[in-house]
Amino acid sequence: MSKIEQIAVVGGTHGNEFSGIYLLKKWQKNTQLLKRNSINVETVFANPKAFEANKRYIDCDLNRQFTLSDLANNKLANYEQSRAKVINHQLGPKGNAKTDFIIDLHNTTSNMGPSLILLKSDDFNKKMGAYVLSVMPEAVVVFEDQISMHEHYFLASIADQGVIVEIGPQPQSVIRQDVLDWMENMTNAILDFVELYNKDELPDLPKQYEAYEYVESIELPQDNKGERIGMVHKNVQDNDFKPLKAGDPIFTLFDGGEITYQGDYEAYPHFINEAAYYDNNLAMSLGKKRIVTID
Repeated sequence: MSKIEQIAVVGGTHGNEFSGIYLLKKWQKNTQLLKRNSINVETVFANPKAFEANKRYIDCDLNRQFTLSDLANNKLANYEQSRAKVINHQLGPKGNAKTDFIIDLHNTTSNMGPSLILLKSDDFNKKMGAYVLSVMPEAVVVFEDQISMHEHYFLASIADQGVIVEIGPQPQSVIRQDVLDWMENMTNAILDFVELYNKDELPDLPKQYEAYEYVESIELPQDNKGERIGMVHKNVQDNDFKPLKAGDPIFTLFDGGEITYQGDYEAYPHFINEAAYYDNNLAMSLGKKRIVTID
């Protein structure tokens, strides 16, 4: 792979996820904090209007507007759809982007800790995961590489390489120091990795490490009228990345009953009870454990 020369660090894709927004403000006041010798780093405030309104978005989720077909469709012209086209012009265009690598900063209300979401499983990303874990052993690496970058609808998929930094738990429209510190540390670790990768000066990395791979998302239980009839079970709540086996309770019904997990694989829930996902009635994502091998 050729060297990474142009990087965009994006914050405020969701207007009520404050860590990335306030870090952007800090970095824009002191650009030396992100400076690395072999790369040019720019900062992008993705959704300022949503931040001003103290909302996740104005019209629709900005981080779901970056498929090639949607970007090419001028009839999609609400605020976030239009904003996606502006950002694509600034950093892309997707498929032939002027930006080599995008780091998109997010908060979650779920107890995921410092999580690095990788959209590809090539040598660059595998080594990035290993490096971040070596300097942040408390971190978690999640692969969402089930589709190609071209097929992803995330902002980070504009570039050929892109990652999502996902840190929680943090309530919407709140700043927590531990969460902000994790985000700043992970962003710096990623930039340090790129600098070392460009110079062919990476330290010795473990040949294998544990990560997770996204499999599916599951919904909160509903009746035939679409009314919610239950909630995430207390044994699952806040236990992101803890194993869930067939027969384990996963939902508690309001009438006192329980629903158990009936999947045919050992699942690792994450984004558990994410507040932002209630719009779509999503309860959590499920993943499998993956052993990543570096050649």
